[in-house]
Amino acid sequence: MAPRGVATPDVRERLFAAAERIVERDGPGALTSRSVTTEAGCAKGLLHAHFAGLDVFVAELCLDRFARTAARARALATRVGEGTVAGNLEAMALGMFESGGAALTGLAMTRPAVSPLIRAALAGGAPAYDAVQETIAGYLEAERERGRVAAGVDPATVALAVVGTAHHLLMTAWPDAPDPRPALRRLVAALVAPAAGLPAQV
Repeated sequence: MAPRGVATPDVRERLFAAAERIVERDGPGALTSRSVTTEAGCAKGLLHAHFAGLDVFVAELCLDRFARTAARARALATRVGEGTVAGNLEAMALGMFESGGAALTGLAMTRPAVSPLIRAALAGGAPAYDAVQETIAGYLEAERERGRVAAGVDPATVALAVVGTAHHLLMTAWPDAPDPRPALRRLVAALVAPAAGLPAQV
């Protein structure tokens, strides 16, 4: 634990990572300001020194992870013409389930004051699933120009289907539920492999 008067490096990320561990291990109900700082090994009042309450902390955590997902999605642009279209898209889509995706979605849903904070940030331009959707569409357009995706494929529709399905799977997850990722893999295979003239691998 950092002693009094000594700055704790990377405070936000340290607290965010601690919160993710708590939610994934013990569920949303176990998250309190005290449990976060204890898990992070920080002074008890550190969370409130950096955030205006637990709801603001949770909203900032979700927005930070949304931004991470959007940043990872942008790496698709470097994969144009490399590997397989289905493999590249699948790897990106499955990334939405990293950083405690399902657990954080459940956490936000259990705290009514969090959703308006997130909506306000998104309305102000904070990156989230819409940015991921735009990235996927742009990637598929580039692959279509190279002939690796059939000319008749609508990139925007495929992007909407992938992101919408991932969001649905995150929103309907619960503790001990079946792993949702195989369903997303099947969707990507069904949408992209036939479009490229390949048999779907399910």
